[in-house]
Order: sequence, then C-alpha cells, then structure tokens
Amino acid sequence: MAFILVTAFLPGLTLSAQESGYPVYDDFPLPKSLSLCGERMPLENRRFWEMLDREFTISVWSRAQVFLWLKRVGRYFPYIEKKLAEAGMPSDLKYLAVAESSLLTYVRSVKGAVGPWQFMANTAKRNGLRVDRKVDERRNLERSTEAAIRYLTKLKDMFGTWTLAMAAYNCGEELLGREIAVQKVSDYYRLDLPLETERFIFRIAAIKIILENPECYGYSVAPEHIYMPINYDTVPVKTDMPLHVTDLAQALNTDYKILKELNPHILGHYLPEGHFTINVPGGLGPEMAGILRQLSLSACCSQNDETCCYVLVKPGDTLIQIAKRTGVSLSNLKKLNGISGSLIKVGQKLRLVP
Repeated sequence: MAFILVTAFLPGLTLSAQESGYPVYDDFPLPKSLSLCGERMPLENRRFWEMLDREFTISVWSRAQVFLWLKRVGRYFPYIEKKLAEAGMPSDLKYLAVAESSLLTYVRSVKGAVGPWQFMANTAKRNGLRVDRKVDERRNLERSTEAAIRYLTKLKDMFGTWTLAMAAYNCGEELLGREIAVQKVSDYYRLDLPLETERFIFRIAAIKIILENPECYGYSVAPEHIYMPINYDTVPVKTDMPLHVTDLAQALNTDYKILKELNPHILGHYLPEGHFTINVPGGLGPEMAGILRQLSLSACCSQNDETCCYVLVKPGDTLIQIAKRTGVSLSNLKKLNGISGSLIKVGQKLRLVP
C-alpha cells in the first residue's frame, strides 16, 4: 500500500496521524503467560516482561524476515522435530536454530560460528562433526542437528534446566559454570550474564510466540509458497583418494551445482578422502556404491597404477562375481575385454576401465 501525503503547516494547527494521512499501527500484546521447553518464564516480573517485549517487537515487525522463517520451517522443521522427538527432547528447541541462523545452512557469524546451529569449530569437533579444509559438517543439516542434540543433552545434564542449557549453548559451558559459582545462583533469571546471552533466551521465546500463531500478527502464507523438504538420499562414503564432484555429477546424470547445493559441507571441487556422508538426488542412492567404485578405479588408473586398471581371474571367479566385486557392470566388463559369451580363464587379466 502506498501513501501520498500533502501537508500544509499552519501556526497552531496540530493534526492527528489519521488526519495527516500517516499509516497507524497498533502494538501487538504479549501473551500473559509463557513457557519455553516446558519451563515457565516469570513474566510477572516487569523487567523480564520488557526484555521479552523488546525481542518480540523487533522480530514481529521484521516483516520480510518473519515471512522467510515461515517459508523455511516447512523445509527444515519436519526433520528437526523428528530428531528431537526421537531423543525425547522438547520440540521448542527447534526455535533455537531459528534464533541462531534463521535456518540458513551457509551463514557464518563474525566470531566464526557456522551453519544452521551456529557451531564454533572446536565445539563442533567435540560433538562429532568433521571440520577441516575439505569438509565442514556444521553446514550439513542432518549432521549438525545430531551434534546439537548431543550438545544440548550434555548441557541439560550439566546445568539441570533447558533454559540454562540454551544459555550455555550461547555463551559456553565454561563461562556459565563460572558465573553460577561466583554468583552462587543457579536460576537463569537471577544470573547476571553477558547481554547477548540474556537476550538470547527471550529472542527464542519471541520466535516461538510468532511462529506458533503467525496469523495473530498479520502473517499468512499460502501452502504453495512454503518451501517443501528436498527429496534426496543420504549415502555414506569412504574413499582413499579425492574424487571430482563433476565426475560424480556426470555419472549420476545431474549437475555439479545440484550436488554442491545438496552438500554445502563439501567445501571444494572434490570429494575428499576419508569417511563422510553425501546427499544425492532422491532415488539415486542405490547407484552410489557402484559409481564410487568405478570413479575410484578411473582415478587410480589416471595415476598409472596398473593394479587398479586390471583384475586377475582367480579359481572359481565368474564374470558376474567380478562385476559385483569391482563395481564395473557386466556389460562394460565384456565390452572392455572383447568377451561375447561368459567364458573366462584362471590367470586371465581383465581390464576394468577404458
């Protein structure tokens, strides 16, 4: 809606906002009571009510941001909710990810925290994520969600409440532990903590208020505008040498760009050596084992390693067995070696790559 305003300034004349043509906005009221992760917030205390009001007001009037939250939760909340339920943890913890990253996998803070759960590198490694120059699993929704669940469970065991666990997630368990010891108080609402951490809990609560009842605050998103979960298969990978993502994309009949977008944790042009998981377009997962074996053979042969390029027929071997063992299809095995039938001889050297 556009507003055109023409004003005439006359001595002693004061016009109301409505008379002047300015838009008029009403303040949204806060709920009278609220719990977060099943723990009551003491909103009867005016100070805490005002802290929540600040975070709520900032968030509820960030119209573009809230619309994007509402669209992204359709893609990411189903997985996060499922994992939280499996772990027996409060569903409200999903709002922590929104507060941390707005559900963006690639976001990086000025302090170096990365991914949808905003892990620092050392904390990520302590909770089972691979973080190096080639792979950064903080960017992977599944792996980082698993790590966040492990970390939050540990923090809850350490501090006793989910509110303190979320505070420790923000400022670190060492800092929170020191402040509890110094102040001799273990109630989050009675602790003097860094302002960012004090705001953090109220920001999570404000996000919960808005996303649980968006229509109450003027937000309506048509179902077809909500971002749906992406269909992909997650495949464990173990390689002894780097494999180019383009080669994998071509073998899967897809594009480099699609594989990189499905795998923001793969940082370069190559699948690195070692153990990790990758995502491929839905339905292609079963093909991965054979494709990876074939790509590994080709990469090995490109280094002029004859042991990779050929296989020696052993007693009892059949073409079908060799095809299964090497990942080279039966038809390709026959074509590469000029075999029309199925007869092979012990000691025969069969070529595996062009």
